Amino acid sequence: MLRLPALRALRRCVDRWAGSPRAMDVVAALSAFGLMLLDVPGLARADNSLTGVTATLVLAGGAATLVLRRKLPWLPFLVALGLMGWLHELTMVQFALYSLGRFRGRRTAVLATLLYVGTAYAYFHTPGWPARHGETLSDFLSLVVPIGVLAAGVGIAAYRQDLVRALEAQRRESAARQAVQEERISVGRDVHDLVGRELTVLAVRAEVLAVRARGEAHQRDFEELADTARRAHHMLNETIVRRGDAADATPGLEGLAALAEESERMGSPVEVTVAEEAKALSPLRQTAVHRVVKECLTNAAKHAPGLPVTVSITVEGHSLRVEVRNPLSPTPPDRAPVSTGTGLFSMEERVTSMGGSLTARREHGAYVVTALLPSGLR
Repeated sequence: MLRLPALRALRRCVDRWAGSPRAMDVVAALSAFGLMLLDVPGLARADNSLTGVTATLVLAGGAATLVLRRKLPWLPFLVALGLMGWLHELTMVQFALYSLGRFRGRRTAVLATLLYVGTAYAYFHTPGWPARHGETLSDFLSLVVPIGVLAAGVGIAAYRQDLVRALEAQRRESAARQAVQEERISVGRDVHDLVGRELTVLAVRAEVLAVRARGEAHQRDFEELADTARRAHHMLNETIVRRGDAADATPGLEGLAALAEESERMGSPVEVTVAEEAKALSPLRQTAVHRVVKECLTNAAKHAPGLPVTVSITVEGHSLRVEVRNPLSPTPPDRAPVSTGTGLFSMEERVTSMGGSLTARREHGAYVVTALLPSGLR
């Protein structure tokens, strides 16, 4: 007997295969073969000298070509035309035309449909065409044309749906990338506002010290230090300010009270707990905390309006821990929240750019966002 882990692994393999495109191709081939089996007695008896067994084998071989319908959709189509002329079997044509429309688009499907109708018209004028497929040309066209047009039309519709889904996925990916890029620019602007000031102070201090040390051995060292600080500031401006005017610096921990008040005005009470050690964080880290908390409160107001939110900011060893928790709403909001789905990307980009990590999960009936950052405290 197979052990339990082996059974689980086998089940995972089966599940992956069942959801794969190849599995759908096999299902299409089996479906076509099953439908054509219903015609085997008549095919073997009236249409030619094939027996039931040989007719079944021929139809099985023709249906098997549908497994290649994604890479070689013309192959099952040509086989279907052959079966239509030899065994007067129209079932295979429907699957073949659908496959051409689904995987090659409208132009190919229209061309294949015209080719199918033209070939069928030629078969109609061939001696031996069975009367059950139409004694007159009008009867024949009323049977053949709808089959081809309907099958190709359904395939084209499926092809268009595939394109729409692909475009939607591409749009979501582009929106996520744009959000990440905007967050990177925002981080860069924060660096400009917070670090640029320190570079300016450093340059001024070095110049003052150079003046005081005039005539001494360290004068040149102070002058070089001031020059290095000015160059660093210039490079910072070239990289950040060139992309747009630098925005005002985002508030730090002192701005969390304003965020809580704004959230409470929207109906969601907020409880903020900030450890005393966290107040010694650098301005850049405080900015990151402010951005993460702001995004979390915005998400809570969208998806769980009116429910309380707790914000906890603690320092654990060399790590800064930011945790925002809100209960899951028992019922969906009256109106679907307006969301681009990129807020989490932005938060994660900001946190990871500083060497941290961010997780968002459901836990005991609540939605919890946890950000871990290097505290930078000694």
